[in-house]
Amino acid sequence: MGRTHAHLRLGLERDHEAWVFGQGRALFNIENWYSLHALMRTAFRVSGFYGRGQRNAARVVVKENTITSQRLPSHFDGFTILQLSDLHVETSGEALETAASAISTLDYDICVLTGDYRALTYGPHKAAMEGLEKLLRHIRKPTYAVLGNHDTILMVPELERMGVRVLLNEADAIPRGTFGEQIFLAGVDDAHYFRADNLEKAASGIPTSSFSMLLSHTPELYRQAANAGFDVMLSGHTHGGQVCLPGGVALKLNAVIPRRLGAGAWQQNGLQGYTSRGLGTCIAAVRFNCPPEITLHRLKPRRGALMRAIPQT
Repeated sequence: MGRTHAHLRLGLERDHEAWVFGQGRALFNIENWYSLHALMRTAFRVSGFYGRGQRNAARVVVKENTITSQRLPSHFDGFTILQLSDLHVETSGEALETAASAISTLDYDICVLTGDYRALTYGPHKAAMEGLEKLLRHIRKPTYAVLGNHDTILMVPELERMGVRVLLNEADAIPRGTFGEQIFLAGVDDAHYFRADNLEKAASGIPTSSFSMLLSHTPELYRQAANAGFDVMLSGHTHGGQVCLPGGVALKLNAVIPRRLGAGAWQQNGLQGYTSRGLGTCIAAVRFNCPPEITLHRLKPRRGALMRAIPQT
């Protein structure tokens, strides 16, 4: 991760831990207001909806999203990415068990984790890492990750011990085929609360002609990612609202973004984005009109894409 970034992130964590006002991109951070968490849980219990909301939070769905691009190399036709986001491990046991069973039946090429592994925004992280390790036993392919606003930089050595490649403002090439074709996967550190992202550094080693994807815990970097030339951006953070009106209309997204970016697929100036509703829950362990999800993103060359010529023998 580099000594400078490690010291920077640890310093930000010490300075920002559990602040409700005045940190990050939002002036008010509802996730850090823990007295409100208890109040909301009590309100759901009194209303009689708490049990129903808990059952909803365990009903994980598998979503599929197709991403097409003229810039995609032909050997990556059908390349599939499994995305898991916002696990909040300590409070999401049933959802994680359901997800583990589903993952065992899925076909994919790589897995990406888009942040928020811990339930709280500060404090111990051992339980979160132990729960995540159990889930990772069901993932059979190379796995990449970024950190979210609930995560500490101290998780990185443990994640990499588990075989997860953590992308901290950097990118990796993913090769495929016999002719040296490759795409690039970049990841930035948390851009919502700690604002430890460095998109320029993450993109610095990616050739401008290459198909590239960005992992960012929050979709709040959507303008920067589009202007930096990324083809795809995968995010989470919003939980899709978690508690929504019928039709999936979120009451609150906890992110400074247009509502169209709050959940599912979206586009911004040529950038194809997807915001996962996530697996876990935050504030209260309930969901309404917003099921937890795991997502399969399938890459397809768009009609008119340049196909690499096969040499004649």
